[in-house]
Amino acid sequence: MPSTVELIDQLITEHKLFSERTADMAEVANDAHLLDGLDEAKDTFTATRPGQSGGLAKLEGLLDDISPWLNQHFDREETILLKAVKERGTGEMVNRFNALLLEHTDLRTRVAQTKEQIEALKSGALARHRWEAGANDIRDHLAHTRTLLEAHASMENTLFAEMRKLFVE
Repeated sequence: MPSTVELIDQLITEHKLFSERTADMAEVANDAHLLDGLDEAKDTFTATRPGQSGGLAKLEGLLDDISPWLNQHFDREETILLKAVKERGTGEMVNRFNALLLEHTDLRTRVAQTKEQIEALKSGALARHRWEAGANDIRDHLAHTRTLLEAHASMENTLFAEMRKLFVE
């Protein structure tokens, strides 16, 4: 098991890689791939072709790749790092970290909602105008999810830098 400092460094590194580009979503292994995957995912299909099941399948596959990684990343913050911060951090630091951890629920929910939206489009039960609106909703939802993840990572990086000092001393 990595030390707390190593874990913090690993999480900060993952956050720093958010803007890095990748072409192969099957090898999602860090936040850079996650965010670029969301960008690729929102551009996977157009909103004008209800019969475009290949694009939806690709989008669904990208989200299936992203979800486990996102959960693993959040789980390390919510368990190992939280325990360490509660032991060594200040009350204010613990409160700030807990506030950030609450955002994980929303981010996980957003990914699950996107999967539900995809299922609705794949069902074939929607009229063309509803399908097109749903496709546009997915694209907007994914773009906003990326924005939220980037802001979340930035706030975590600031706090993690403070936390790291506690464990190096």
